[in-house]
Amino acid sequence: MNSERLRKSCLGRARVLLAALSLTGALAVTAQPERSVLVVTSTNSASGNAVVVFKLNKGATPSLSFEDIMPTGGKGGAGSNAGIVQFKDDLGAVANYGSNTVSQLVRYDDFIAVGKTINLAPGCMKPDSVALTRDDLFVVGANCAETHDWPTGHVVGPVVSLTDPSAAQIAVGKSWAAVTMTSGSLLQLPLTRDDGVLNGMSATIALPANANNTPLGAAFWKDILGFTPAHSPDSFAIVNESRQVFPIAGPTPSYPTNAPCWVAKGPGNVWYTGNSPGQAISIFFSDDQGGVFYKSVSLPGAPTDITVSRDRKWLAVIYSAGGQGYVAVYTIDAYGGLTWEATSSSIGVASFSGVAFSQ
Repeated sequence: MNSERLRKSCLGRARVLLAALSLTGALAVTAQPERSVLVVTSTNSASGNAVVVFKLNKGATPSLSFEDIMPTGGKGGAGSNAGIVQFKDDLGAVANYGSNTVSQLVRYDDFIAVGKTINLAPGCMKPDSVALTRDDLFVVGANCAETHDWPTGHVVGPVVSLTDPSAAQIAVGKSWAAVTMTSGSLLQLPLTRDDGVLNGMSATIALPANANNTPLGAAFWKDILGFTPAHSPDSFAIVNESRQVFPIAGPTPSYPTNAPCWVAKGPGNVWYTGNSPGQAISIFFSDDQGGVFYKSVSLPGAPTDITVSRDRKWLAVIYSAGGQGYVAVYTIDAYGGLTWEATSSSIGVASFSGVAFSQ
């Protein structure tokens, strides 16, 4: 009898201890401070590329404060491109166009540092756009599209050779990747499997005459691509994995007055585009077979890239005005509407290239 009572007593004490430990752990998790929202961009200088970090200070009077500028160890110089900077979890990447390398970025708490240098595949040159998935880094440049294991940086799978040097951006979906070519074409690059690597093949997607002039920005909604044939009357288009293209008329008058150039996927069926000559964020709605232009939100300068945070709560856009580069951040509501939150001060850089969130 006494041994049974002792067993029950010990079990009871163990349960109390486990409950206390669980509560302590939960309180510890709850007590952890929320990480700051950081916005990362690059100077893209041909004499020496650098990463620039801004911090979003939320509260009654939001602000976007300059935090740091760090040389990447490589040279910039890319033009007519997007997606040169990307971030996922605690790691990011920035392409060094003039040095044929990619610099890895590492987040420690609320700070970002430049990590290892990743070399391109032999013979590949002038990287101007990168994309990150869970396990891979994708890079496109003047003559190649390639996959690197992430975060080691080793080249994996076959390299896709490009004969057209006008690649503007690479974007990656579930079963295929896309490369926009400013010369007037769009490439489909199949993956080896869902969430796999490039399989070495490419196919040109036939574009209609009203949506084939200067493809620039691109983003995926699962396996549906949205891209901007910026100088066309139909300046936005939806493309499925079967290479069917569904053009969408943009803001009027069209180019040269308006030209949605850069793309970010918002919540639900919302797409945001950076309209450079229109100095605006132009918003579209779509399904998988087309869509409609909604409206434009004015900017005080010409945007050169745009991004949405992974939680779909924030939008950042880089733009130039008066010979200086700026970053503006907007909140995104449940319907995809934008509310201006904060704009950075000038830091003496004429323009930025690429923009990404780190949360």
